Amino acid sequence: MDFGILSLLPPIIAIVLAIATRQVYLSLMAGIYIGWVIISEGNIWQGFLSSLEGLVAVFQDAGSTRTILFSALVGSLIMLIQRSGGVEGFIQWVGRKLEKDRGGSRIKLQFYAWLISVLIFVETSISVLTVGTIFRPLFDKYKISREKLAYIIDSGSAPACIIFPLNGWGAFIIGLLVTQSIEQPFMVMLSAIPFNFYALLALVAVPLIIKRNWDLPLMRKAENRTQSGAVLWPDATPMITDEALNISYDGESQPKAYNMMIPIGVMILAMPLILLYSGWNNLPQDTSLLKTVFYAIGNGSGSTAVLVAVSLAILVATTMYKVQGILGIRQSVDWIVKGIAALMPLALLMLMAFAIGNVCKALGTGQYVSHVIGSFLHPGLIPALLFVTSAFIAFSTGTSWGTFAIMVGIAVPLVQGLGLDFALCLAAVLGGGVFGDHCSPISDTTIIASMSAATDHVDHVKTQMPYALIIGSISTVLYLIFGFTI
Repeated sequence: MDFGILSLLPPIIAIVLAIATRQVYLSLMAGIYIGWVIISEGNIWQGFLSSLEGLVAVFQDAGSTRTILFSALVGSLIMLIQRSGGVEGFIQWVGRKLEKDRGGSRIKLQFYAWLISVLIFVETSISVLTVGTIFRPLFDKYKISREKLAYIIDSGSAPACIIFPLNGWGAFIIGLLVTQSIEQPFMVMLSAIPFNFYALLALVAVPLIIKRNWDLPLMRKAENRTQSGAVLWPDATPMITDEALNISYDGESQPKAYNMMIPIGVMILAMPLILLYSGWNNLPQDTSLLKTVFYAIGNGSGSTAVLVAVSLAILVATTMYKVQGILGIRQSVDWIVKGIAALMPLALLMLMAFAIGNVCKALGTGQYVSHVIGSFLHPGLIPALLFVTSAFIAFSTGTSWGTFAIMVGIAVPLVQGLGLDFALCLAAVLGGGVFGDHCSPISDTTIIASMSAATDHVDHVKTQMPYALIIGSISTVLYLIFGFTI
């Protein structure tokens, strides 16, 4: 059934309500409910029942369930490393580095947060959750706004994941290209990197903004407020309380940075290894080792990799702390359970984000948008319009991966039929998905950034969006130029 313009209502209602009421849970549920009412042809009771079933149906997808479990278990890992003194040791280590340069300490601290969020390019959730939670007390100490922290980690993680695609992102994109019968999909994906203007500019912009202190008006207000002693606005509702994940160690054992760095390092290194392991089936014969590795990564399960990686990290952390006499097994289990409880709000938000994504898929929101905009295409405008269309779909649905799934299938035959530059157009789709995801209040990555920085979600969206819009506008102009010149 073709729902036409009605397919836009659920994401629009969710976005407008989120901005107007600052209640993300309520807004997402409203969007989910309206979507199912539309699918039920206006039957409000059936829409209510279908909404509940829609939430349950999220767990029918193994990948979604793994991601929700991962979101909860990251809380357990954070709890353990904080209780062990690992976070305190890392903070002291960073503090010693900053003390050597008192005048530039605030700049260095922001740069460290950005750099680590970029280096952890194996998975956006891992990057945003760990960096945000660890650096939040340091940002508070040096009176740097939590909105700035959320912006730095949000704008470092996703662009890095798409530019350095040896991760679940790369695996997913390769899989989409394979379904379109693209030969050498990994090399094709690599050829698109130089044209991914939004991701490249976003990565360059953050350190420049930090170095030059280029705060746009809304961010400047947040910075001024923080420097005056208020970490949040009076009417702000942080995504998570300071107490939820700020668990101090007992003070009996010496805080050591490696008690944090080793478990997190295990989690990061395990990601690509599990991708290889889970994808090491039905590989092509008679290929070089390098190609075999790339094919395995392409076939690997990103959700399996993140779940196994965080589970291994928890196991390593528990063993380390037991050997050092910091925490017994029973104590570790208690803190693991408390960590899961602390991040249940995030797991719930992930559930709702997946549910509204499923509603949009059932309504054909992405296909409707791409069809409407695609009917006005001119060959020279195609790269720019692919970028804008992908951005709008990602903004409306709150998912860059869902946007890739929709737009790659549309863009590939279109580009091949018109003989356009494939790398340029693929980059436009991928960059547009990240751009729209950065602007969307219903994006899971944006929500996680707000939560890990313990800031009001709407405040994060409002302070980040101007930066994203500026870079997105520049990217659009570049795609117009390259569209008519390549």
